[in-house]
Amino acid sequence: MTTSSLRAPGGRAKRLAATLYAYTFLDEFVLLYPFYTLLFVDTGLSTAEISSLLVVWSLTSVVMEVPSGVWADAVSRRGLLALAPLLAAVGFGLWVAAPSYWVFAAGFGLWGASGALQSGALEALVYTELDHLDATGRYAAVMGRARAIGTGAVMTSMAVAAPVFALGGYPLVAVGSVLACVLATAVALTFPEHRLRGQREETSPGGYVATLRAGLREARADRSTRRALLLVPAVTALWGSLEEYVPLLAVGAGVATQVVPLVVLLVSAGIAAGGVLAATGRRFTDREFAALLAFGALALGAGAASGVAVGFVAVAAAFCAFQMAGVLADVRLQESITGPARATVTSLAGLGTELGAILVYGGYAAASALTDHATIFTVSAVPYAVLALVLFLGGSRSRRAVREPG
Repeated sequence: MTTSSLRAPGGRAKRLAATLYAYTFLDEFVLLYPFYTLLFVDTGLSTAEISSLLVVWSLTSVVMEVPSGVWADAVSRRGLLALAPLLAAVGFGLWVAAPSYWVFAAGFGLWGASGALQSGALEALVYTELDHLDATGRYAAVMGRARAIGTGAVMTSMAVAAPVFALGGYPLVAVGSVLACVLATAVALTFPEHRLRGQREETSPGGYVATLRAGLREARADRSTRRALLLVPAVTALWGSLEEYVPLLAVGAGVATQVVPLVVLLVSAGIAAGGVLAATGRRFTDREFAALLAFGALALGAGAASGVAVGFVAVAAAFCAFQMAGVLADVRLQESITGPARATVTSLAGLGTELGAILVYGGYAAASALTDHATIFTVSAVPYAVLALVLFLGGSRSRRAVREPG
């Protein structure tokens, strides 16, 4: 690629996408993923203590979600994206260097803060940079592929983690995780960062407080923004939480323990496919969007209720549809935001998703005492069917106020 082609808007858009893909892969390439629960058990923690650590993780994300979004708008989105992996790296290092309950809690706090710093800032930076290049039409494809790459990174890390652990145990997988985080920070520093014309002038007076007020004002006053903001958690919170229970659903369906990882791999492949396919639905009408959710609900219900291994093909198809819908919901949110507090408004959607996930985890725990996993998954399809019906009845046959692709 020549220097002149890199300077052209198309070349800069491709460079932005490549930076995003590298950052996403490295950020999700955590070799500790399949082993951190085992580390806790080996340290002597009880199930109740491990559960309390997961609560610390979730609560940290909830508490920091909106403040970090405001900070990204008021200071630097690129700066927060560079800082975030370092916080996770410190947490991972502490876990292995001084394993204990309180150190694990501190590590989860740092990991939760890392995720909160990225949430909102990443979407806002990418959309603003594409807008700067008159290429917002590429946002769905770019973010969809990034999510697919993130899923692929998790799958790759799980495959690599086993031989790495065999060579060096917890210390070596921790070193690998920290190294990936440090490389993610290095990549983040290469992101471009522009503010749209007039944006700095709007956000600088009053700094943090003025930015927060601007974000809350836009979320409250603009009907299309408010509707899109609510749609993101409505689509993503439930299926994103259910994904954690897929291995339990597989065991309940009679899948042999040694085959469960293959089932998880199948579902992960469906999720990755949903990210790749997201761009094809960028111009979906409300009713077409509703049809996508209805398909996902039907596939989830049928696959979970089947009680057989082949039913996970349908579950994978459902998660594909839900991932695709999640990306499209984010596209609608970004297209609806017109003010300077883009990361703040996006973080409000992230806050809704985090709170929704906590409710799902609590509801799943309560339901599991009364029924089996197949029934819970089947019933979980109902909210998507209801949402699809609401969108279909209240939707339009065409998208309004959508920018043309750059």
